[in-house]
Amino acid sequence: MTSVAPSLGFRDLTLAALGAGLVVALGATPPIPLGILPVPITLQTFGVMLAGLLLGPRRGATAMAVFVALVAIGLPVLAGGRGGFGVLVGPTAGFLYGWIPAAFLIGVLARSFAGIGNPVTRGLGNLAACLLGGVIVIHACGVAWLSLVIGLGWWKALSGTVLFVPGDIVKAILAAIVCHRIESVITLDRR
Repeated sequence: MTSVAPSLGFRDLTLAALGAGLVVALGATPPIPLGILPVPITLQTFGVMLAGLLLGPRRGATAMAVFVALVAIGLPVLAGGRGGFGVLVGPTAGFLYGWIPAAFLIGVLARSFAGIGNPVTRGLGNLAACLLGGVIVIHACGVAWLSLVIGLGWWKALSGTVLFVPGDIVKAILAAIVCHRIESVITLDRR
């Protein structure tokens, strides 16, 4: 019996590990606590967007799954040096889990825009991919977790995430620009 989707090879797994490493490195920047919410502003969602844009759906999602596994085993890879199983059941876990489908969706959309010849149109497509995956999917997962698992009201959970949207939009713009610059030098093989 043949598999529908080919498994990831050594090169794919190496690139996924580099994607996870990128997010770990971005976690070294100090988080900006908001005080009224348990979720700080970090650069790590920028890394999620880049992983999806540069690596593609399967590699990007694998990179984020590796990152979540590193958190689970207790490595202090989250911004502020946080890590451990407690993070995966805490109030911010939904946002973290959302990184996996976010990177996947960004990769799918970026791959679909890759054939567009006009670089400006392709860049706008990548920006839309980051906004959809890196902002809407991550926030939806975070709000759903806060409401369904933590028991926070939907409106309260949703209104709390609004503070992060402007910064995430800036990160999406920067990710699309970085991707555009890299695409001008090399051809990306998004898997």
